[in-house]
Amino acid sequence: MFTERMSVGLDVHARSVVAAAIDTTTGELFRERLVPSNEIVLDWLRRLPGPVAVAYEAGPTGFGLARAVAAAGIRCEVAAPSKLSRPGGDRVKTDARDALHLARLLRNDDLTSVRVPTVTQEAARDLVRAREDVRGDLMRARHRVSKLLLRHGQVYYGGQTWSVRHHAWLHRIRFDELGTQTAYEADLEAIEFAVARRDRLDELIAQIAADSEFTPVTRRLCCLRGISTLTGFALAVELGEWHRFTASSIGAYLGLVPAEHSSGQTRRQGGITKTGNSHARRLLIETAWHHKPRYVVGPVLQARWKQAPEAARVRAHAGNIRLNQRWAGYVRRHKKHTVANTAIARELAGWCWSLAVLE
Repeated sequence: MFTERMSVGLDVHARSVVAAAIDTTTGELFRERLVPSNEIVLDWLRRLPGPVAVAYEAGPTGFGLARAVAAAGIRCEVAAPSKLSRPGGDRVKTDARDALHLARLLRNDDLTSVRVPTVTQEAARDLVRAREDVRGDLMRARHRVSKLLLRHGQVYYGGQTWSVRHHAWLHRIRFDELGTQTAYEADLEAIEFAVARRDRLDELIAQIAADSEFTPVTRRLCCLRGISTLTGFALAVELGEWHRFTASSIGAYLGLVPAEHSSGQTRRQGGITKTGNSHARRLLIETAWHHKPRYVVGPVLQARWKQAPEAARVRAHAGNIRLNQRWAGYVRRHKKHTVANTAIARELAGWCWSLAVLE
């Protein structure tokens, strides 16, 4: 409940901060335009009649201001932008009105706050997202090369693509036109640079995953089939504090539940909502495909089990069996595979939660 005297809303931008404060005792309104400096914002907050509570929207400016305000002993809420309620007839949007709107929502306890990660957690998240960016760059560069070759009638039949033999074949190809040859060599160079960056990031992620605050959760998650060290570490970093969810709510948080528009006796459901953390959702969707083949405890999975507690191994084994059986049930019912895989990913999120919170 809101117990402070001053309710402050900040509309934070890269080059300005517009502040609005409501004195709940006197009803007085304070407004100010500040430069985006934590020290200046804190100095203005300290001059207000205390105690003070602050709210601003999560955005590209990050969480540095929230950490600085919290370190100064002031309660700070970072609001989820998609959850901010606004009157339907409100057609005027300015920085000053946005700041005042945040102050009123904070005073009325009508804000949905996002979790502010620690500096260590944010650094690890930056690392796994950098690796995901490299994966996308590598995929696009490979597509450019393969499509350029296809246009010129060059098709590889020597086995698996992007293997050592395939790379040797790519480097033997020459084109008569200088422009085509230059473009081809540039795309090959982009592939090699992306592979080198990916391998360097993978090595660093493996080191951090083996000895950090995320190691216990990562090793428990890796007991599930299809979750490697990279995927387990990424899920541990992206979700952060797993105890804020339940087995049924984590799927909704990750946007893996159907959208719904129901009224009266009519119930209409659509595709998944795709809200929440898109990075974690993509990892779960990819992992769910691994549960379709017959479940066999191979040497790779056994090696991961040896690094986890006995309780995690038992629970993960039950989860692997359950998810494989669910896949088989969807196949027997001739469910569309993409729909079935999404349903498996939603249930997989619950199994990941049960392992992450396991003591």
